[in-house]
Amino acid sequence: MDFDKYLKLSNTIRKDILVMLKNAGSGHPGGSLSCVELIVALYFKFLKHDPKNPFLEDRDRLILSKGHACPTQYACLAEVGYFSKDELFTLRKICSRLQGHPGFKCSLPGIEVSTGSLGQGLSIGSGMALGYKLDKKSGNIYVLLGDGELQSGQIWEAILTASHYKLNNLCAIVDYNSLQIDGRVENIKNIMPIKEKFESFGWNTITIDGHKYKEIFDGYEKFIKNKDDNPSVIIAKTIKGKGVSFMEDNVDWHGKAPNARELEMAILEIDNSAIGL
Repeated sequence: MDFDKYLKLSNTIRKDILVMLKNAGSGHPGGSLSCVELIVALYFKFLKHDPKNPFLEDRDRLILSKGHACPTQYACLAEVGYFSKDELFTLRKICSRLQGHPGFKCSLPGIEVSTGSLGQGLSIGSGMALGYKLDKKSGNIYVLLGDGELQSGQIWEAILTASHYKLNNLCAIVDYNSLQIDGRVENIKNIMPIKEKFESFGWNTITIDGHKYKEIFDGYEKFIKNKDDNPSVIIAKTIKGKGVSFMEDNVDWHGKAPNARELEMAILEIDNSAIGL
């Protein structure tokens, strides 16, 4: 498969994220940039959804549990046609539908639930997946988690619940960029070994490079084709700040917006990386 289309989309989304954050003067570039490919692949390839009918009955749903990465979701929703890209420039403004974390009550099409209080998204996703099972709906539920978020106890309650109820229509995605707000995940509270822990709870585990589209596509296809009764988790190794060298693997960029000069440097680097695609 030719992945050039998706590589170009990644560059577009990254530039939109950075422009949005610079314009807002606040936000979270590091964790937004690390999950770009994971979210692009969903909205532009794997999710069963319809921008013209956001409440499609059997739609697939994406729950952005790491809600601070919402600029990535907003940029993808606009790019795929849920709302005008002009609205991206209202990020974090008073009365904007694009708040600093996704807000369901803001009536932004494509947002399934309010998120951002870390640790809650997988419980919500498990409930949705169970509801789909009870109602005999065909859709899948995807929940994007931060790696530091796995330190929350509620996550593990949801992992146990999903296994108990055999929610094979639920896919957790761990954006494993190794950094959280206070430093390296292993130094704050070590979560390893992630794969073995999920397996011990009865989950199917898939490990990928979260920036390589072939591996991402293979991972999602394995989940979709899964015929057993187990929920699945995709553990995606990523780089915080991916695509901008001075932001990459740098905890200082967890929650700091670029200034005008930094934005210019970042856009130039992303544009140069697109040459030859």
